[in-house]
Amino acid sequence: MKIRLPQRIGLVRLSLLALVVGLVAGVGAVVFRALIGLLHNIAFLGLFSTNYDASLFTPPGRWGVFIILVPVLGSILVTFLITKFAPEARGHGVPEVMDAIYYREGVIRPVVAIVKSVASAISIGTGAAVGREGPIIQIGAALGSTLGQIIRMEPWQRITLVAAGAGAGIAATFNTPIGGVMFAIELMMPELSARTFLPVALATGAATFVGRIFFGIHPAFAIPATLLSSSHQATLAALLLFALLGALIGIAATAFVRGLSLAEDVFERIDNPYLRHALGMFALGLLLYAFLALSGRYYVEGVGYATIQAILTGNLEIPALLLLLSVAKLAATLMSLGSGASGGIFSPSLFMGASLGGAFGALVTAVHPIDGFGTTTAAIIGMAAMVGGGTGAAMTAVTMIFEMTRDYDLVMPSIIAVALAIGVRRLLSQENIYTIKLVGRGHKVPKAMHANMFLIRSASEVMERDFILAPADADLDEFLRQHGASGGMKYVVVANNNHIAGVLRINTGLRRGLESAHAKVRLGDVANRTFTLAREGDVVFDVVRRMSRRGAAMAVVTTTNARGRPSQIVGVISKEHIADSVSDSIRPFAG
Repeated sequence: MKIRLPQRIGLVRLSLLALVVGLVAGVGAVVFRALIGLLHNIAFLGLFSTNYDASLFTPPGRWGVFIILVPVLGSILVTFLITKFAPEARGHGVPEVMDAIYYREGVIRPVVAIVKSVASAISIGTGAAVGREGPIIQIGAALGSTLGQIIRMEPWQRITLVAAGAGAGIAATFNTPIGGVMFAIELMMPELSARTFLPVALATGAATFVGRIFFGIHPAFAIPATLLSSSHQATLAALLLFALLGALIGIAATAFVRGLSLAEDVFERIDNPYLRHALGMFALGLLLYAFLALSGRYYVEGVGYATIQAILTGNLEIPALLLLLSVAKLAATLMSLGSGASGGIFSPSLFMGASLGGAFGALVTAVHPIDGFGTTTAAIIGMAAMVGGGTGAAMTAVTMIFEMTRDYDLVMPSIIAVALAIGVRRLLSQENIYTIKLVGRGHKVPKAMHANMFLIRSASEVMERDFILAPADADLDEFLRQHGASGGMKYVVVANNNHIAGVLRINTGLRRGLESAHAKVRLGDVANRTFTLAREGDVVFDVVRRMSRRGAAMAVVTTTNARGRPSQIVGVISKEHIADSVSDSIRPFAG
């Protein structure tokens, strides 16, 4: 039976749709940040205003000790939205997008974009220690998926729009167009080619353009040049220290990955979702009030950019305090996401990386100053290492930190630290913070990108040349009698006059022990007519695509300029031959 596949749209049309996704995702990022600002000002200050700069510390509000209850009230609203409308909006969002890409052909329910927007804005606005980039990634992905469901297209094209929406969301949020593309490539795209890269690049560019209209062109974090040790040539000692920092951050990233998985398992033991989330947010409220009472700052609430900015500008340089803040942020994020908050892990990763890196840099500077290594520089490198170590996205971490600081000289130490962080984390935990959740569901996703070499081999390299060409009116019993001596499986192409009537894969030893049987069945009666034609110069990818479209178990290969006549057949390709080709292509990398 012929399988009907969705209609394929052209690259130009797909690119235009991706452009629309990028523009909408950019507007979505603007609206999402405004909604966070509104809810934050209402919850913490009692003000009805969207004017909110996350890079500035929130002043003490009018609620006093009752600020402890603000996250609890937010948890009730978030739990209601998630349980009633979109359970997949719970958590940091990226695993759900990856799951949709690899297991649901890019299908995400349209309601997810709305619920995720509101639920995450409430979580962040009421103090949950989560990031805003995870939600906008899921929102952008849901927008791309929705458009891909409204307009008929092939699954890979819908997946491309999902990846485009995800990359566009993170690009608009951080003003990092290159980082958005890299994020989509490393984590969202099963295929990297011109037909998938172009739509993603257009979407991230469009989203960045919209974001810059509203947020400006300045980088995410403003850092005085005088504080950057990268203005000096990095010495060997400095590079070794960055490598050591990367290894230490790798251990911290492992704690984050394992800790979040453990926190989710522990909170899941509480059956009531309202009680579960309320308990987590009450503990967070106590932590926020403790910091406020002792220091006059909340420090770990929300996205935490104010604390990061203070570290990067040299206003927080006490190693013990920075270590305390890192541990506190880890605990706050685990309580938030583990109990059911809706938000991302990117901002908490930046926070922990900056505080750990800053503490390490301050300690080294206090003991023995090193040229090219300082508190601010170490904090920035720590941010890149924590993001890379936790997510496994090395290129994303390096490029985004560069775009967020606009300091190119930080690229080399970032590469060293990120590589070490990922290496250490992989030794301690094979799964990253995104895939560990999916593996728990039994859904594994690729951790590396491999070129499918078998897909570019020609049909002549893969085909089976040992086949039998037989007439359709040939008696099956007589055919088995003639070829039974050789035994084994044979590929048979059945011809009717000058046309190919069908194909057959048969065990020629079937007749042994049945010599007296006379079934009176002809080959044309048992031949499989769901086959496809291929030429010996065709690449395997095209052959596989034709077989998939027709639901064919076999392809008949003819000479290059042939018209599909029996006399022009040179071989056959079955699914077994394709599997053998795959095996041959991965053998060099199987060690």
